[in-house]
Amino acid sequence: MTADVFITELAGFLPNAPVGNEEMEQVLGMVGGKPSRARRMMLRNNGITTRHYAIDPKTGQYTHNNAQLAAEAVRAVLARRGLTLRDFDCLCCGTSGPDQIKPAHAHMVHGELGAPPLEVVSTAGVCTSGMASMKFAYLNVLTGQVRTAVSTGSEHASSFMRASNFEPEVEAQLAEIESRPELAFEKDFLRWMLSDGAGAALLQPAPRAEGLSLRIDWIDSLSFAGDMPACMWSGAVRDGFGRLHGWREAENPQDVLKQGYFAVKQDARLLNEHVLPVTVERALPVIGERRGLKSADITWFLPHYSSEYFRQRLHDALARCGYPIPLERWFSNLTTKGNIGSAAIYLILEDLYHSGRLRKGDTLLCYVPESARFAVSYMHLTVV
Repeated sequence: MTADVFITELAGFLPNAPVGNEEMEQVLGMVGGKPSRARRMMLRNNGITTRHYAIDPKTGQYTHNNAQLAAEAVRAVLARRGLTLRDFDCLCCGTSGPDQIKPAHAHMVHGELGAPPLEVVSTAGVCTSGMASMKFAYLNVLTGQVRTAVSTGSEHASSFMRASNFEPEVEAQLAEIESRPELAFEKDFLRWMLSDGAGAALLQPAPRAEGLSLRIDWIDSLSFAGDMPACMWSGAVRDGFGRLHGWREAENPQDVLKQGYFAVKQDARLLNEHVLPVTVERALPVIGERRGLKSADITWFLPHYSSEYFRQRLHDALARCGYPIPLERWFSNLTTKGNIGSAAIYLILEDLYHSGRLRKGDTLLCYVPESARFAVSYMHLTVV
């Protein structure tokens, strides 16, 4: 068993050129053949100005699938350290939406890489699936099972966001959305929020000989599904009692398409009411007490949040539960990279790691909430 585990490199992969707000609908298409009247309002609330799609804007064809996105990030993180596909022992991959049900996502990434035999693990979920892959890699290196591991988070959200996947009825909610911005978190919200990309981290039992490394002090995750209902889902429909019915329960195959089983859906009111009270005010005091965490000792706070709408609310929630962190100590790239789900924290870390702002002894607290059925991951790092 090793004494510590270090992130010795980070890399991301964002497909194709950045897509601006005025170009989005050209790439994703128009619902019902009409431009979305809610698009500008939602973009104003979420604050995102550019994002990336694995779609050729000229042909409308996909340029990458999910496994290919993750494989590109793995190649990039190895290349930055001068390593080859023979120089790591474990591959851990998290995603919200694998390309297929079987084989597992990480095995498809392994296949795209063409790497020699190694341990491969897939982690499921939504945003916290990327942190679950990081934790498996961390524990594998910590216990001495492997010497070098790569973990990834990747999303191919555009495959869910095309116009053909959404129903025109979202337009009927426009008046409500205008008066209450949080109601924008419906089907149409997701079209203007989610985007494609992948991130990868290299984990080793010793820091790099030159330059900075990030020592993983701890990774803690909590699920609140025991007392919280589903808030975001796909591959299912929800009945009037709030129960989810998976696509295999459909009476006939046609219902799966007609009833929109595979569209990504979110209960915006549930999200707005519970995401911060649950993932911050319920979770952080428990984790903070266990880990002896003090907000004054945190140099950088790296939050993964879906919209600038939540930024001040997150700041206030931290203060209410005894962990105030001034906004000048926050680092986010949401406005330029968008919300890439499980990959987001990797890309946030990558940008800060290569920014030149980190100094030996700095501490980083990463916050990754997940609204699917309410879960959260916190990770604490120290710069060495």
